[in-house]
Amino acid sequence: MNRAIIRSALFVPASRPERIPKALVSGADAVIVDLEDAVEETLKEQARANLAAFLAAHPEVQLLVRVNAAGHPGHAADLDLCARQSGVCGVLLPKAESAEQVVRAAVTGKPIWPIIESVRGLLALPEIAAVKGIERLSFGALDLGLDIGLANGSAAAGRLLDQARYAILLASRDAGLAPPLDSVFPSIQDLDGLRQAARDARDMGFGGLLCIHPVQVQVVHATLMPSASELDWAQRVLSVGNGSGVFVVDGEMVDAPVLGRARRLLEQAGQISA
Repeated sequence: MNRAIIRSALFVPASRPERIPKALVSGADAVIVDLEDAVEETLKEQARANLAAFLAAHPEVQLLVRVNAAGHPGHAADLDLCARQSGVCGVLLPKAESAEQVVRAAVTGKPIWPIIESVRGLLALPEIAAVKGIERLSFGALDLGLDIGLANGSAAAGRLLDQARYAILLASRDAGLAPPLDSVFPSIQDLDGLRQAARDARDMGFGGLLCIHPVQVQVVHATLMPSASELDWAQRVLSVGNGSGVFVVDGEMVDAPVLGRARRLLEQAGQISA
């Protein structure tokens, strides 16, 4: 998995293993088998067994796994399963609230994606992001909003949640992590709303979004893709620029930050390597 081009990460519940093959052909950059929120408490053990059986039957498959949060009775068993399975290529740690929790998850030997979705997690961001073994951060807006006491979906809640996004972006950059993934967009049928959320995430600097339904994947990809005019501009900038100094393209000054933006656009489109 190329960490530089994770635009979409699609959840599928481990309690519904028949959905995993459908998720794998959805076009998502990553598939996350969920042992946490999407699985009823009475089905947790069966969900782990389902995941183990699927990976045994499909040794070529690479999946991410969202384990149960630290403190949940099934947390240790989830981590043990992930450590033993070569088909698990990363672990999402929900409700991450301390560096110690991330260190324990990193013992699996898998890249860790902490999900920041509580006040404690937000306040501990610098320590969490600095833990060795983290690949990228993610964000759970609904849980964080509940923890803070926001009226989720309101303009006021959006303003506060954007401050949390800003903190996640700063921590990611400071720690040298891959671009973080923004929270899920909960309304499956509101594709216009999803497009706006994806545009906002892109313009803020997020690498992509967590997704909850296959129909969201292509919408996210299309929205995150730079436009044809942007790519044409970026190609011309890099073809003229020599990596130093200042020059002019289309009558506009181009210096190092502008060169950096041109490279980033081409990286987002997969036309050059990060």
